[in-house]
Amino acid sequence: MKGEKPVRVISGSARGKRLKAPRGMSTRPITDMIKEALFNVIGDHIRGAHVLDLFAGSGSVGIEALSRGAQKAVFVDSSKEAIQVIKENLNSCGFLGKYEIYRNDVFRAIEFINKNQAVFNIIFIDPPFTNDKIILPVLEAVDNTQLLNINGRLIIRTPKNYALPAKLQRAELMRTSRYGESTLYYYGYNEEVRSI
Repeated sequence: MKGEKPVRVISGSARGKRLKAPRGMSTRPITDMIKEALFNVIGDHIRGAHVLDLFAGSGSVGIEALSRGAQKAVFVDSSKEAIQVIKENLNSCGFLGKYEIYRNDVFRAIEFINKNQAVFNIIFIDPPFTNDKIILPVLEAVDNTQLLNINGRLIIRTPKNYALPAKLQRAELMRTSRYGESTLYYYGYNEEVRSI
């Protein structure tokens, strides 16, 4: 959009690389400030991690994770243009062979990836702000799978005043951070769940 700063990779092997963004995105693209804050929180979990980027858009979060040493990133978006942009951004950053991309409805993708028994250290969900009715259902859909590693983190970005529960069926809220028009909710498993 006019006047917006270009999306870039903040740190790591692809630091400074500018990333393309799909036109007409219905989500507010994640800003460098929010992305930097996010990675300051989850930084200890990134090296060697498997990352799932849902509603990936430009792929900015998954690409940032790869740049900072993640082993693999899986990107999901239903938009043909977004998928093309993600591929171009990954190739531009040189991350060949470190990713999978699915063009699919997010709920179908969650089911498919779970059936394949994939497990992730970080799951980032960035649903469109124009459809807030999808936010809680997609969070619950991920929580009802085995996709999140027992020590992993599930993060979802919402409009700033959108309220999410402190406890899901399996994961519970660990932290909330607000940045401008966005709020990041961080979920994980408590000691009791991790000891099972």
